[in-house]
Amino acid sequence: MNELINRPIYLEQLIQHKDKDLIKIITGIRRSGKSSILDLFHKYLVDSGVKEKNIIHINLESLKYRNLKDYLSFYDFVKKKIAKKGKTYLIFDELQSVEYWEKAIESFRIDYDVDIYITGSNAYFLSTELSTLLSGRYVEICILPLSFKEFLDFYKFKNKVSNEEKFQKYLQFGGMPVLREYEFDEIRSNQVLEGIYSTVLIKDILMRVNSADQNTLQKIILYLCSNIGSITSPNNIGNVLSAEGNIDKKKNNIAGKTVEKYISYLRNAFFFYQISRYDIRGRQLLKTLGKNYIIDLGFRNMLLGYRDTDRGHILENIVFLELIRRNYKVYIGKIGDIEVDFVAEKPNEKIYIQVTESMLSKETAERELRPLQNIQDNYEKIILSLDRNYINSYAGIKNLNLIDWLLEK
Repeated sequence: MNELINRPIYLEQLIQHKDKDLIKIITGIRRSGKSSILDLFHKYLVDSGVKEKNIIHINLESLKYRNLKDYLSFYDFVKKKIAKKGKTYLIFDELQSVEYWEKAIESFRIDYDVDIYITGSNAYFLSTELSTLLSGRYVEICILPLSFKEFLDFYKFKNKVSNEEKFQKYLQFGGMPVLREYEFDEIRSNQVLEGIYSTVLIKDILMRVNSADQNTLQKIILYLCSNIGSITSPNNIGNVLSAEGNIDKKKNNIAGKTVEKYISYLRNAFFFYQISRYDIRGRQLLKTLGKNYIIDLGFRNMLLGYRDTDRGHILENIVFLELIRRNYKVYIGKIGDIEVDFVAEKPNEKIYIQVTESMLSKETAERELRPLQNIQDNYEKIILSLDRNYINSYAGIKNLNLIDWLLEK
């Protein structure tokens, strides 16, 4: 086993839910660190005095368990190992390979004194059928690639390397934990990312959706990667790709419907997040023209080549993922004809955020301030940029350095 580096943001969530009568379901893109989180939790249990015989930890991707393909064989195998005395902790990695696994999980919960933790690499894992069967009896914890703060813990840097230089590495390589082993070797890192990308496409989409076309899927991925943070609609994407000859448009509107379907596949594989628009004045969600952000910039750079352009949208992608990590619900704000990059909400909190590379030019400063100045409420308003200057607010609108913001808390 490789050295485990603590990811307290997720380990603490598991510890807080420990011994609660809820099934803990850990989701996230492949190789984002789900297995390592379970290993860390296993170690925590042992360090807390739980005996190994009271922990059943199975990775269903191992060939040792190749015969456990359906819920009955899985149930019969596990029940023989459940401890006769005390609570047993059931930890199952990549459980989606077991057909109707949810029936076995619910039976364990009913039949034995157990605490259950499971992982899965796609959102089909949390299908309508599962939600019905386990309604109100599970909690989902989604594991994201490394935050910038975690990135600094995972990698070793020389003493004189500034946070700005480290952030450039983060923008280039992204936060997939497995890349730590390659110490910023660009060629090897891209080979690893290519392998993860191919596995996501084949195992999490093409093998699950028989009607999916690999060429169409890849064209849509490349389009979304080239346009992260841009307002798009499935019809617009379909029209662009159809005009280029990339999608066969045999019927009216087929392209838009095809694109919408394929984007849903990518969301279910945790490869992209889709974000809706929110009318700030009308206080309602809008159904059209959202944005898409990629799960990790390393994949975008692997697919398109690393280029130091479109920095504003790249920084938006970083901020969006960080807000999700901090448990905000995130929307695009719309106020009249003006757009606010992010509206981030918690039950008793709301923040409006603009993201830009720099506020140093007068034109950019006016453009970024205008949306926030048009919001007539007293919730916090923030501009995040890479600037370091003495101006820390504009008439009550906070002006923060993005890197400092990523490292706070």
